[in-house]
Amino acid sequence: MNILIVLAHPKPGSFNHAIADTVRNTLEAAGHQVTLRDLHGEGFDPLFTPDELARGHVPTPEVREHADLVLNADAIVVVHPNWWAQAPAILKGWLDRVLRAGEAYRFGTNEQGEGVIIGLLKAKAALVFTTSNTPREAELRLYGDPLDNFWKACVWGFCGVPKVERRNFESVIASTPEQRAEWLQEVARLTQAVIA
Repeated sequence: MNILIVLAHPKPGSFNHAIADTVRNTLEAAGHQVTLRDLHGEGFDPLFTPDELARGHVPTPEVREHADLVLNADAIVVVHPNWWAQAPAILKGWLDRVLRAGEAYRFGTNEQGEGVIIGLLKAKAALVFTTSNTPREAELRLYGDPLDNFWKACVWGFCGVPKVERRNFESVIASTPEQRAEWLQEVARLTQAVIA
């Protein structure tokens, strides 16, 4: 299978980078073709311009390359920190620019004439790994879990990906090296279960 990994963390050597590397190594060991895109590392421009809203707009070579990777992926993995209960701005800009209407999704009507969203991606699975510094109980009590709905319904479900799993690793700032090693083992297991 052709797998795309999208990493959105600005600090090389972060736990998010370790997660992305673990996913890549796990998938490559299973014989998959893997592409890892580090949005910060490559300097991806997240700014969505008014011109990009125009019908027939030709995307920049950078956006076209990323869009083609998404369109050709059999599965997609996203790795990012939870900042303000959201994905980092660079990743949100990536979604805005890369998941293009008419390619990743389109609007249509159902038999009752109501507007519907038709997902167009060929990917059969998406796996999202997030990290946060808030304990899970506090996060759920205070904020709910907005990222779960965002990724499962608003992004990958919207674009037609039928299987979407997400795992958040919480209290990363207080974790020990042993805990992080266990989490990376879990990353490998989840990757194998969902994709490999």
